[in-house]
Amino acid sequence: MSKIFTTQLIGRLQKISEQELDIEDAARLLAQALVGEGSIYIFGENDLRSVFLEAKYGQEPLQRVQEWTGDTFEQLSTADRVLIFSRNIANEQVVVLAKKLRSLQVPFVVVGSISVKDVNPVENLADVCINLHIDTGLVPDERGGRTMYPHAIAALYVYHSLKFRIDEIMEDYAFGS
Repeated sequence: MSKIFTTQLIGRLQKISEQELDIEDAARLLAQALVGEGSIYIFGENDLRSVFLEAKYGQEPLQRVQEWTGDTFEQLSTADRVLIFSRNIANEQVVVLAKKLRSLQVPFVVVGSISVKDVNPVENLADVCINLHIDTGLVPDERGGRTMYPHAIAALYVYHSLKFRIDEIMEDYAFGS
């Protein structure tokens, strides 16, 4: 089972890495807050809050990062950027947050699994969507179902990909100024 999980997980991470242009676009959008007067707010649904914890307290923290719970919008401005992590980007909470952010003209990125069967208004609202490709469990179980949904691992992979690009952009900006 361990080999199956590892093989499937590597396959999902490779699918994420194939979204290189979306990751690049998202990094540029987020870096705009750091070049200007804004902050990067991270919303992590449930276990995906781990992305904020890594961004804030990890070995290489992200500059001007704040946790956003989605409860209030008063602290957000158009200079800020929001990074939303959810298991499924079509869930009701993400749709509500996306509509509100769009109405406030606050640029945002959504990261989560995109199910082909779901109608997904978030893809039309977000500036960038990045698919985690975890819409089913990675490992078959003994009852014919599937288990193992490593959303947090995939989300942290996306975060580190974004962070790497943001750091490159900020370095280029510092030397170009």
